[in-house]
Amino acid sequence: MIYESLLLFGVLFLAGYLFSALTQQRNALMYRHAMQAWLFLVLGAYFVWFWCHGGQTLAMKTWKIRLVDTHGRAPSAGRAIGRYLLAWLWVLPAAALDWALGLTGWASVAVLVGWLTLWASTMRFDRDHQFLHDRLAGTRLVSVLGK
Repeated sequence: MIYESLLLFGVLFLAGYLFSALTQQRNALMYRHAMQAWLFLVLGAYFVWFWCHGGQTLAMKTWKIRLVDTHGRAPSAGRAIGRYLLAWLWVLPAAALDWALGLTGWASVAVLVGWLTLWASTMRFDRDHQFLHDRLAGTRLVSVLGK
């Protein structure tokens, strides 16, 4: 995830710069929600395109991991979009709780870490040790060692 984040920094930086230049954005709060929606779409396009075209992002190629559907093929666009949206369950519930309770500082960090731990632990209860968002999307991560 860290390596993927490093690669995505460049993608999102360029997308943000493009948005700012095209909208003549003067400060960070100007068109903030439109920028967030734009970056959400760019991020989704990145993942969906790579997952549908070979099942691997650049970081997944490095770590020799591939995303496949239940038949072992690269997922369809609809399935990839579903997985992208479901993957947001890693952070959105914690963010919503954080916002609803008005938490700040370490309390906010504790809610996020607690939720991430709880969400990640769901793989322990899955018979194939897949994450919950993969199970719900009908996808799974497989190793491509030896290929």
